[in-house]
Amino acid sequence: MWSLGALLISAAGIALLEIPRLRKNKMYKDLIVFCCLLLLGTILGAIKIVHRTLPNPLDLITFVFQPASKLLQHLLQ
Repeated sequence: MWSLGALLISAAGIALLEIPRLRKNKMYKDLIVFCCLLLLGTILGAIKIVHRTLPNPLDLITFVFQPASKLLQHLLQ
C-alpha cells in the first residue's frame, strides 16, 4: 500500500510542477496531452501495484485482425 501512496504523491508532484508552467505559457494542447498521459500512466501503475493483470495491446490487435485473417485464409485455399 505504501507504493500506491508513493505513486499518487509522485503523480501529484509532477502535476504541480508542470501544469502551472504549461498554463502560464498558454500551451493548452500540450496541457491536455500531458494530463491524459499522466493519468494513463498513473492508472496503469496503480493496476500493476495492486497485482492485477494489465491488458496486452497485442490482444486487441489480434481481436481486430483475426476475422480478416481467417477470411483471407479461406479465400486463398
